[in-house]
Amino acid sequence: MYKKQMKIQKIVCLLCVAAGVLVFLYALGMMTDLYDMLYTMIPDPSDPSSTKVEGAIIYYDMQGFNRTLLRAGIGLILLAVALLVTNTHTRRRYYIANYIAVGLFSAGSITAAVWAHGQIAAYKTQYLTTVDFENLQRRLSRAGTYTDSTFWFDIHLVVFAVLLVVTVLLILNTLWKIRLMQQEKTLVAQGQAAGKAVSA
Repeated sequence: MYKKQMKIQKIVCLLCVAAGVLVFLYALGMMTDLYDMLYTMIPDPSDPSSTKVEGAIIYYDMQGFNRTLLRAGIGLILLAVALLVTNTHTRRRYYIANYIAVGLFSAGSITAAVWAHGQIAAYKTQYLTTVDFENLQRRLSRAGTYTDSTFWFDIHLVVFAVLLVVTVLLILNTLWKIRLMQQEKTLVAQGQAAGKAVSA
């Protein structure tokens, strides 16, 4: 049973790294469509009234959030690497450092997912309700960069669902590890007691 659990814990820890990278890559790509469509519609970012298309200022409104999401992605990668540094993926027995690494990654993942979902849902609503798509399409029809797709807003549901599923697997793996350690401790204690009885 230990061999199976150790094989699974290695896979789960590597999935944690992959999930952190996924969040980082999402943060890099999420502004792609907004940049292509809205960047040239805002001659003076310090003056929202100068926008050529109503609502285009959302591109600049999202910059701070996007930078924070990038940092969150990097943070999740580092927390996932901490699982490897503490040998959470290979240890037969877990120690305090392993539990701390699991706790930090789990807390960071859940916090990032909840925070990002709230922010992205709000920005999606702003995008759909404030941008003058008719005017935008007219201005961009020749350039061929117009789209009214909300793909980059919507795909966050998949990205953070993956992150949360991986986090749940990490927590379940840790609980499984604790159970196996307790069973092993019980067996060792029983073996020692039997040995003493025989020697007596």
